[in-house]
Amino acid sequence: MKITLNGQPKQLHTTASLKTVIEQFCKDTHHVIAEVNGDIIKRPSWEQKTLADGDTIELVNFVGGG
Repeated sequence: MKITLNGQPKQLHTTASLKTVIEQFCKDTHHVIAEVNGDIIKRPSWEQKTLADGDTIELVNFVGGG
């Protein structure tokens, strides 16, 4: 299955949930906001959101500082 993750093409070997992809590509998942095909997916729905071939995913990780 082919997806686009943060503008980069990625190949997944099987159908995956959004949660699985986030855990695979993000070191710290506590401050991540996920968008799939332009829709923000809230954290409680990550596991139920099944990705499909051609999906575009944007993951934003907030970092604090001063």
